[in-house]
Amino acid sequence: MKQKYPLLKMVYFLLFLIPCALMGQSVVTGVIKDAGNNPIPFVNVIEKGSSNGTTSDFDGNYSITLNGNSGTLEFSYLGYATQEKLISSSQTLNVTLEESSESLDEVVISGLASSVKRSNAANAVASVSAEQITGTTPPPTLDGALYGKFAGALVSQNSGAPGGGLSIKLRGATSIQGNTQPLYIVDGVYVDNSSISAGLNAVSAASAGGSASNQDNPTNRIADINPDDIENIEILKGASAAAIYGSRAAAGVVIITTKKGKAGETQFKFGQSFGWTQVTRLLGLRNYNEQRVEDSFGAEAVPLFIAARDEGRLVDYEEEIYGEKGLISKTNFSMSGGDVKTRFYAGVTHSNENGIVKNTGYEKTSLRLNLDHRATDFLKVSLNTNYINSKSDRGFFNNDNSGTTIGVTLTGTTPWLQLFPDENGVYPDNPSGASNPLQTRDRVTNEEIVDRFIIGASANLDIFKKEKSSLELILRGGLDTYGQKSRAIFPKDLQFQKPANGGQNGVAVQGDTQNRNYNLAAFLVHNYRTDNDLSFRTQAGVTREYFDRNTQLITASGLVASETNVDQAANTGTNQFRLLQEDAGFFVQEEINFQDKLIGAIGLRGDKSSNNGDANELNYYPKASLAANFNEFDFWKEDSFVDKFKLRVAYGEAGNFAPFGALFTSYTSFSTNDLLGISLVGVRGDGDLSPERQKELEFGTDLSILDGKVDFSATYYIKTVDDLILNSALPPSSGFTSEFVNAGELQNKGLELSLNSNIIESEDFVWNASVNWFKNTSKITRLDVDPFNVGAFGATLGTFRIEEGSSATQIVGIGPNPGANGFQRFGDSEPDFQMALNNSIQYKDFQLSFLWQWKKGGDNINLTTLLSDLNGTSADYDDSGLDPSGALANGPYRVSQLGSSADVFVEDASYLRLREVGLYYTIPTTTLENFLGGNIDNIKVGFSGTNLINIFDYNSYDPEVSNFGGGGIFTGVEVTPFPSSKRFLFNLAVNF
Repeated sequence: MKQKYPLLKMVYFLLFLIPCALMGQSVVTGVIKDAGNNPIPFVNVIEKGSSNGTTSDFDGNYSITLNGNSGTLEFSYLGYATQEKLISSSQTLNVTLEESSESLDEVVISGLASSVKRSNAANAVASVSAEQITGTTPPPTLDGALYGKFAGALVSQNSGAPGGGLSIKLRGATSIQGNTQPLYIVDGVYVDNSSISAGLNAVSAASAGGSASNQDNPTNRIADINPDDIENIEILKGASAAAIYGSRAAAGVVIITTKKGKAGETQFKFGQSFGWTQVTRLLGLRNYNEQRVEDSFGAEAVPLFIAARDEGRLVDYEEEIYGEKGLISKTNFSMSGGDVKTRFYAGVTHSNENGIVKNTGYEKTSLRLNLDHRATDFLKVSLNTNYINSKSDRGFFNNDNSGTTIGVTLTGTTPWLQLFPDENGVYPDNPSGASNPLQTRDRVTNEEIVDRFIIGASANLDIFKKEKSSLELILRGGLDTYGQKSRAIFPKDLQFQKPANGGQNGVAVQGDTQNRNYNLAAFLVHNYRTDNDLSFRTQAGVTREYFDRNTQLITASGLVASETNVDQAANTGTNQFRLLQEDAGFFVQEEINFQDKLIGAIGLRGDKSSNNGDANELNYYPKASLAANFNEFDFWKEDSFVDKFKLRVAYGEAGNFAPFGALFTSYTSFSTNDLLGISLVGVRGDGDLSPERQKELEFGTDLSILDGKVDFSATYYIKTVDDLILNSALPPSSGFTSEFVNAGELQNKGLELSLNSNIIESEDFVWNASVNWFKNTSKITRLDVDPFNVGAFGATLGTFRIEEGSSATQIVGIGPNPGANGFQRFGDSEPDFQMALNNSIQYKDFQLSFLWQWKKGGDNINLTTLLSDLNGTSADYDDSGLDPSGALANGPYRVSQLGSSADVFVEDASYLRLREVGLYYTIPTTTLENFLGGNIDNIKVGFSGTNLINIFDYNSYDPEVSNFGGGGIFTGVEVTPFPSSKRFLFNLAVNF
């Protein structure tokens, strides 16, 4: 029988089916705002346990259809605490997200244009927050704020002079004669961290051949960055993470993000610190008597000693030079705010620190303006600007071969000498040395002035955005430009400048450096979520970097009258260094996430550079990683004792350019009989030289227990540097002295452990503690040239030696029991391990924070004590205990070993120090309600310090020292440095 009205029946059926289907789903809509009632755009709204998700629009509105009629929605956004809401039916749900500094630590860098949740990261990426940088005590410089904050970094102070001079080495040695310092990125800008000589070698003669020297105590330019401006620092320690930066990343990457404004009421912050700095340790005077004076200085010195002693004129010249309490002042003011479309952060900081030596100090002014603007729903632009002006005077210290620096002179200065000026300001000559240290301190100028601009800009364009996929275009550009002017003046009335004393009749050295770096980059980021709970993120992009540096040093001697201009001199000389380099590259990466259970990534960086023999040849740097979150699997019980258990493995490669001048043969000028010409410098270039290539395999685990109260992380890595670039000697018949060659392999193995714990959490009492421990061991696994000594002053005094099968930082020398190589091994500059313990204790309105740092092992070559021994002035000269036979006192015994054993010059450089401490009181809000109309949000006052307790047996000012700066791996050589200091500060912080 034929059915009637089939179409009508179909309509009835659909009208019945649709409500039934809707009964199985819930539609949730609402608005997401912050605590100030401002809408938050682009908040991630995810149905927990699925790939179903969306984001809020420009006005904070969102709408999502659940897979069933109930579920849990997760709301997350960077800088805000994640919230979860249980949904049982269709409804309107408005959400207010609270700001959370802890949430900033929830993501880490995973590519040049993206991040990943820390819980899903397969690399050991360390993060340092703003609170960790400046929360305990205002640090003198940015790099100085990183001591002990994370595992895997050897931070060392090369000099105690104000204004920088630190080095950071991540996971051990990464090169023998190339760069060992990490790459610094600030808001996407490649930031220069050069240490540029002031030309003091023209007087000190610390290094032969020209005016430039790495022994004249230069600053490093990362000290320009203002720590108060920083929101977060991420440290890519290994090649598996740093591979995305390619040829400049072998020594690791430090990524700095500065503070941004937040939508809402404008916030003002004012901070003021006052205090002082004083020397960490003085060596003290030798305990002189008549017999000791006669034995060391001759019978003619005895009457001078007796007269000065009896008249109370014995002077501790060490304390006279280093005993100043330099005043410290630091003022910081910032404002931030904006609305949902435009946010801003502006800050100004001025700091002024006097050194522990008169006429030394560091002064810096930093201005910052950061703008973020949401032009449309699909376009966001950002601009970050920073201007820095700094001025430093670091005196005249460190090694010299002319006996004129203050430290070297002090080793021969006895307390019965009278070196103070007379009533006319005329200083007497020092009969025991080449210079009068008081005159040198008061009359020598070593000034450095820097003007610097750092500007970064970015644009994020959402090309399309759908429920399960999106495509974003990211454009970035950055400029780092500065001018550094140095001025060193040695007046002609100085003792060592007088022609009668063999001097140059006054020396003036003027240096000028113009540095300009800029970088450009463009990236596409595609996100895609499938129906079977797989998420894909694809990144691809291109980069371009330009580096241009021009340094000129003009040295003048034989000054006319009191003139200091270099054109008013009898003799002038010039030295110029130019560096022009252009790099280009591409980057692709694919990340796959299966329900946060398994997260894998694979990527490739390709680089070419004008600093390669073939400027068009691409060097490829791959990376791959895999992480497994076992706590996300179905077999894991939600009420388990263990909250998180992740295993991870990662592999990556990164590069290191050849040293300057290695790829080409350089020429220098000469003159004969007034005829000018050019000649070879002696180093033969090799255009086929390959960049050093670092390969690293990393294994790790992350564990969290007791509802997140205890977090533990462990990482083991094996890092190999292939194509090691070394300077190899050539036979004289070649016409050259040496050439750089790829001639070895260096391996590092290390273990990093970190533990964070919320020990006590109650309404009135909170105690958080963290500890990190790490160890690195290096080894030269292949050497294609003859073993060689490098990085010190020869085997007689102790030197570093590169030979196959041995540590890259071993210290050898002549000794009674030499090995097959003719040298005896006396130590290693690499520590046995390093450990740091950080505590934060809060009781009601009081907060106590402190950081202990322990460095176990690692040796220094201490030549300061040798110099004072040779002059008979060492504080422990007459003590005993070093001579195994017991026949000689310490000083004579050490001198007796000169030429027969370097053992006495190699000392254990272990230390334990209270690196930071801060005690603060926050005024209760109930008290502030009646103060200035209740417009003050917070007032915190307190006391803080740096290096207040220092425990070590090292026989000099501080075991943390390096005569040769921080550019190489051979640290720990000491020759009369500028001593380190401790800092005491009273701090005030006001938020309104």
